[in-house]
Amino acid sequence: MDYFLTEEQLEIKKLARQIVEEKIIPQREHFDRENEFPWEIVKTIAASDFFRIFVPEEYEGMGGGVLDMSLVTEELSYGCGGIAICYAASALGAYPIILYGNEEQKRKYLPVIASGEKLAAFALTEPNAGSDVANMRMSAVKEGNYYILNGTKQWITNGGEADIYTVFAVTNPEKGARGISCFIVEKGTPGFTFGKKEDKLGIRASATRELIFQDCKVPVENLLAKEGRGFLIAMATFDKSRTSVGAQALGIAQAALDEAVKYSKERVQFGAPISSFQAIQFMLADMAMQIEAARSLVYSVARYIDSGAKSVSKEAAMAKAFASDVAMKVTIDAIQVLGGYGYMKEYPVEKMMRDAKITQIYEGTNQIQRLIIASHLIKEMRAK
Repeated sequence: MDYFLTEEQLEIKKLARQIVEEKIIPQREHFDRENEFPWEIVKTIAASDFFRIFVPEEYEGMGGGVLDMSLVTEELSYGCGGIAICYAASALGAYPIILYGNEEQKRKYLPVIASGEKLAAFALTEPNAGSDVANMRMSAVKEGNYYILNGTKQWITNGGEADIYTVFAVTNPEKGARGISCFIVEKGTPGFTFGKKEDKLGIRASATRELIFQDCKVPVENLLAKEGRGFLIAMATFDKSRTSVGAQALGIAQAALDEAVKYSKERVQFGAPISSFQAIQFMLADMAMQIEAARSLVYSVARYIDSGAKSVSKEAAMAKAFASDVAMKVTIDAIQVLGGYGYMKEYPVEKMMRDAKITQIYEGTNQIQRLIIASHLIKEMRAK
């Protein structure tokens, strides 16, 4: 379908697909197998100015919107969901600064993120605080000109590889979610270390680590907005970033469908390509319909966010949940089309299925997305 993308957006997609074909696809099996962070490919992505897309122009960015970033994420994910999230997670870590940073913070951190010189990461999840953010235990106690951070963060994408972290901690335990604040913490700050690199099911090219804070002194000027605004900052960030998770799911799903169609034309059974069998044709048709429906939703929600709409939580949740559910179903169906070959690592669809699964989990599980959607539907009905 023609989604009426601008010439600039079409060029973005073209350049991203070139990186996929020349750099990512030839090496994705290696990074997946070795659980290795793809620094050279990240540098190529940076040299293509893709990190500048989500940063405002006044901080050496390109001032692009959510749709522009989603287009890059979708294309990179077509090659490898794990490599793509190294890029998208840096945007996730940068959004709190973009949305709530003061002028000094923005000028200090955003240009080096825009250039790709330094990656960012977003640190919210804890061992006992995933969807239940109010159960956060990491503390930040103000002492003079510093906040002293103590606690751990779990399953942080780009953990250990990023240089700039937006970290959430409790400054007032008595206020629950309203007592959470957000801080910018740089790699190398005394008292800030990393746990082991996690051995994951999918997106194995990306780095996922525990963050450990032991009497970590963070200057007061690294507080974002003001105390108690952390929950608001996190939710506003997710409103911007969840569409990109949908885009990641789209790229993975499209790649799986293309592999399934290609294989169905090559695989001969009973004297004919299996693409000639109605059972296979129906599977491929359903996969294609589901992907196109998801793409229409993701693109339209991204445009809606870029329009400056004030309330986008429901729509962002829809885009993330629907597209990731589609990705999971499509990748499973692609394995079914390939049969026994689909189950083997010789073919990429088993990796695509493993990569797809995380899109249903991070940035809020799809069950949480449904709670968000339902909550907004009920509130809207009450307001009528």
